[in-house]
Formats: sequence, structure tokens, C-alpha cells
Amino acid sequence: MRIAIIGAGSVGRSIARELIHNGHDILLIDRDATEEETARVAAADWIVGDACELSVLAEADLESYDHVVCATGDDKVNLVVSFLAKTEFAVARTVARVNNPRNEWLFTDAWGVDVAVSTPRLMTALVEEAVAVGDLVRLFEFQQGNVHMVELTMPDSSPYVGEAVGNVPLPADTVMIAILRDARAVMPMPDEQLAVGDEVIFLCPQEAQEELALTLNPDAHPRSSEDTDEDER
Repeated sequence: MRIAIIGAGSVGRSIARELIHNGHDILLIDRDATEEETARVAAADWIVGDACELSVLAEADLESYDHVVCATGDDKVNLVVSFLAKTEFAVARTVARVNNPRNEWLFTDAWGVDVAVSTPRLMTALVEEAVAVGDLVRLFEFQQGNVHMVELTMPDSSPYVGEAVGNVPLPADTVMIAILRDARAVMPMPDEQLAVGDEVIFLCPQEAQEELALTLNPDAHPRSSEDTDEDER
């Protein structure tokens, strides 16, 4: 695939190296890129210029790219470039970095963002996933359709430990997609029994998450509406 990355800081360069290693054609655009920085990712194509300028994106033939990744440390830049990539160059898919969690509500398809990646939220999820047993942890938010990927580590107090997956009453529009057990992924077939310590991953709408958590762990502390509102700010 052809992928344009906006922002050649440490994040943008790291993404570029990984994608090049995986066989993709990469373009890096950065207005402040130095010769030293371009030499660090010599396998990529480079444009030194302001990606918020239409002329720079036109010079890059942005319409010829499959994906645009906006990885700068400035949320305003990431939003503007995502919007231009969609509206002016019809790029199929945009991924935008969210630096300030307070700005997450802006990173939607209205601004041309297909996937928003919030570093603070991801870090929080990873920390919670590492220490929480029996609590529902939000891992990822899909911008299309108000669906979240969530995880719950089965506590020994769960009424569904030892029960078959098919016997778990899931909330509406909730799907169990994987069980992580003993460092391997297990397909959640209907007759698969849940065990203490299983990390169970679901796709779940936001409004069903409290019900899901209390189903699998009645001892869980339900989140208040105030908590939910704070998350969405």
C-alpha cells in the first residue's frame, strides 16, 4: 500500500520504519524536517513542507495514496490534514493521532477522520488491563457506529466461570470475539468453558457496557453517569 505520513517526529518516523519493514511505500511530509532526520528513514520518500497547504498535498499527489496517517503533535494540524485528505483528495482512509484527550470529540468523520488514535487513552487502557481483574476495560473506540472493543479478565467470583460461552447472556449488539488464555487466543465457540483469569474481548456499544460488566462480575462497581459524561468530554 501507499501511505502518506504527516509529521516526521519520533512518532511519525517510528510508524514509517514499521510500515516500510512490512513492505509498504511510505511518504513523509514535515515542514521542519532536516537532512539528518530524512537520513534516518532513507527508504521513505520525503517532502519538506506544510501539510496544511493544499499546494504541498497536491505536490505529493495525495490522491494516489491509500491511507493518510496524521501523526503530528498538534491536534489542529491532524484535523485539518485529515479533512483536506478526504474532501480535496478523496483518500480512502485516514488515521489521526489525538494528543489532548479533551479534543477526542472532534476526531470524527465530520473532520474526515476514519480512525482516531488517542495515546493517553491507549496508555490508560493498557495500564488498566494490566492491573484490573473483573473490571471492564475499554481498549479501542471505533469512530463508525459507537462500538468499542472492551476486555474483562474473569475473576473467581464470576457466576460464569466454568460455564460454556453459549450460556452467557450478552447484552444486545454485543459480540464476544476472543478469549486470551495461557498466552494464546482461543475462539469463543459456544461449548468453550470460561476459566478464572481468561481475558475475554468483546465488541460492545457504549450503552451496554455497564450491563456486560455486571453480568460477568456482579461485584463490579458500575460506572456512574457522571463518570461516563466525563469520559466523553
